[in-house]
Amino acid sequence: MTRADGKKIWWFLAAVLLTAMPLVLPPEVAAASLPAGGETAWWVWVLLLFIFSFFLGIVSVLAGVGGGVLFVPIVGSFFPFHLDFVRGAGLLVALSGALSAGPSLLRKGLADLKLSLPLSLIGSISSVAGAIVGLRMSADSVQLLLGIAIIAIAVIMMKAGKSGYPEVGESDVIARALGISGSYYEPTIDKTIDWKVRRTPLGLVLFFFIGFIGGMFGMGAGWANVPVLNLLMGAPLKIAVATSGLVLSMNGAAAAWIYLYKGAVLPLIAVPAVGGVMLGSKIGARILSKVNTGSVRIAVIVMMLIAGLRSITKGLGI
Repeated sequence: MTRADGKKIWWFLAAVLLTAMPLVLPPEVAAASLPAGGETAWWVWVLLLFIFSFFLGIVSVLAGVGGGVLFVPIVGSFFPFHLDFVRGAGLLVALSGALSAGPSLLRKGLADLKLSLPLSLIGSISSVAGAIVGLRMSADSVQLLLGIAIIAIAVIMMKAGKSGYPEVGESDVIARALGISGSYYEPTIDKTIDWKVRRTPLGLVLFFFIGFIGGMFGMGAGWANVPVLNLLMGAPLKIAVATSGLVLSMNGAAAAWIYLYKGAVLPLIAVPAVGGVMLGSKIGARILSKVNTGSVRIAVIVMMLIAGLRSITKGLGI
C-alpha cells in the first residue's frame, strides 16, 4: 500500500466518524456512557484510551492477532465505558486494521476473492444476527459470555498449530464448482506455490458461528479464521492470514452498521481507539523483524486470560 493509499484510508475513516458524530447519539446518552462525577475528568479516559489503543496496535501486529479480540475484553473490563459502545468501537478497530492491509494483500495475490466471498457471505449474515442478539442482551450477560469466550479463545490460541503449505489431495465439490484455487510467488523459497482447498461445507458452517460470535461481541475473528482456513481447509498460511483480513473486513462492515443504527457507536470512544490502533500498527509492522514474536504472543494470551477472568467477575457483579 502506498503512502497516498494510507492517507486516503485515514481521511475516509475520519470523515465517516465525524459525519456520524451528530447523528449517532443524543448528548444526554453520550454523556451517560462516560464516567460521571468523581475526580477523573472525561478527557483523561479518552486520552488513556488512545494511549492504550496505540500500544494495542503494536502488540496485535507482533502477536499476529486482530486488535478487536484484545480491545473489547480489556477496555470493557478496565475502562468505565458502557459495553455496547466498547463493542461498537471494537468492530471499527478490527475493520480499520483489515482495510489498511487489504489493498496491498490483494495486489500481491495473497488475499483471494474466490476463497473469501462465500465465507464472507455466510459470515456477514451471521454477524448481523449476532450484533442484533448481542445488543438485545443485558450488559452483564454479555460481559459474562464475553469473559467465557475470551478464555476459550486464549486456550485455542495456545493449542492452535500452523502449517505453511498443507497438502490437499482432492478439492471438494463446492471448491471445484466455485473455482477456489490459485497460486502465488513465495520469495523465501523462490518458488511459485499452487494451492487449493478442501472441506468447504464444514468451513462454511464454522464461519457462520465465527461471524455470529464476532458480531455479538464486537471482536475481530482472525483468531478463528486463520486456523479454519489453514488447518481445516488446507490453504497455505500466508493465504489464510491474508484472506482472513479480507473476510474480517466484510463481516465487520456488516455488523458495524447494526451498531451504528442502534446508536452504539460513540465517536468520543471510536475515534481515539481507531486512530491509536492504526498508528500503533504502523510502528508494529516496522519492528516486527526485530522482536521475538513468540514471547509477545505468550504475553497476549496471559493478558486475554486476565481480561477474561475480570470480565466474568464483572458480569457476575463481583
